[in-house]
Amino acid sequence: MMCLVRDYHLPYEFSEPVLEEANEIQEKIEIKDIPNRVDLRDKLIFTIDGEDAKDLDDAVCVERLENGNYKLGVHIADVSYYVKEGSALDKEAFTRGTSVYMLDRVIPMLPEKLSNGICSLNEGEDRFTLSVEMEIDKSGQVIDSNVFKAVICVTKRMSYTNVTKILENSDKEVVKKYKNYIDEFRKMEELAKILEKRRKIAGSLDLDIPESKITLDENGKAICVGKYELSFSNSIIEQFMLTANETIAEKFYWLEAPFIYRVHEVPDLDKINELNKFLFDFGYRIKGNKENIHPKEFSKILEEIKGKPEERVVSTLILRTLKVARYENQNKGHFGIASKYYCHFTSPIRRYPDLFIHRIISKYLEKNYDVKEEWKEEYSKIAETAAEQSSEREKIAQKVERDSIDLKKAEFMQDKIGNIYDGIISSVTNFGIFVELENTVEGLIRFENLGENEYFIYDDEHKHLIGERTNKIYKLGDSIKIQVIEANKETRKIAFAKVEE
Repeated sequence: MMCLVRDYHLPYEFSEPVLEEANEIQEKIEIKDIPNRVDLRDKLIFTIDGEDAKDLDDAVCVERLENGNYKLGVHIADVSYYVKEGSALDKEAFTRGTSVYMLDRVIPMLPEKLSNGICSLNEGEDRFTLSVEMEIDKSGQVIDSNVFKAVICVTKRMSYTNVTKILENSDKEVVKKYKNYIDEFRKMEELAKILEKRRKIAGSLDLDIPESKITLDENGKAICVGKYELSFSNSIIEQFMLTANETIAEKFYWLEAPFIYRVHEVPDLDKINELNKFLFDFGYRIKGNKENIHPKEFSKILEEIKGKPEERVVSTLILRTLKVARYENQNKGHFGIASKYYCHFTSPIRRYPDLFIHRIISKYLEKNYDVKEEWKEEYSKIAETAAEQSSEREKIAQKVERDSIDLKKAEFMQDKIGNIYDGIISSVTNFGIFVELENTVEGLIRFENLGENEYFIYDDEHKHLIGERTNKIYKLGDSIKIQVIEANKETRKIAFAKVEE
């Protein structure tokens, strides 16, 4: 893991000036600033995160209004209140761009004093937030919104696991423990389902590709690899955060504010044509032309393949066809969630773009939305630079995170040499085929390990392998029985051999 840190030149430690600046920040909120904020400390507000989460930067509240609509409050830690522009903390956050998650460690964007302390929305502690409240009708449309500075006190820290148990009524002890708040979680469930339905109608892509869940022992060794199971409580937070991000992005787009947007552009037509060659084998096709490619075309196929053997492979193919999302100072929409306006607003502890736009929003609130054109021009240039830097740092973070996962998977498989498993062909190349096992581990079968005395022809157009002697075809989605023949955590490589049926 430390080799990865060095290979990618990650800033593993904070400098003394940064730590000194962090240590000077008070551990309690400034009482004198409370009158300048909306006081929501009497509201029922909850955080919902994983059990092991430490930086809790978002909290939610749902109310039913007399007209039958919902009021959704999304409260985000007011990190920009503490991390001042141009400070040592701000410069360090800009350089890092994002927190990096490496299974057994986190390389945070901000020091722990902030991320786990005054900027973490801990239960029962007064915290400053940048908040957005949205009135949402029964069809999931945001019909009104308000952005403001607030002070909150989280009522309860909840985990995804316990909220799921409450909603499913599957654990009497948990239900009893939180009996006073059950109606709150029911309201959240209702609203999240409405929002989810609206997204589905709009064509938002539900790429159901399971993430790997890797369990480490006390020494950091991988002892279990499997699929990360998501519950509807995860979806509650996802739907609420997506809605807040869209609402903020649209509001500040129309204000022509200097801003950082999360951009996901329409895929290239050439890529879609390539995808259609593969989809033809499964009986599917993406319809559209250069001027009119809609995410609904992709979402329809994703809906059709749910529960079918080809679901994993087709989802992966679609993911490879899509462009990579990035940060820009110009709004270009988000194809993947079928949204015209989108930004990252909800994680200023771990993402610099969120921190930057918090600063912009704070300026607009401070000036009652009357900001000078000169200031807008200046910050548009800063936004462009910050977006480029954040996109680059995100790419590096993603590579590190993938490499750390591959390392631990290889470590896990080291004592499985000789074991036989069933797998699915996940990729076909001109040097062999990649096979994914049920537990998300992937390995390569080279040509020499596919069959005796066989020469394989690689069909680049259809991404098939064809045995010259047997005419045996290997293609994406095929089931195959394999034996583990190599696992090397230093190279992060796993090798399989085909087992004859």
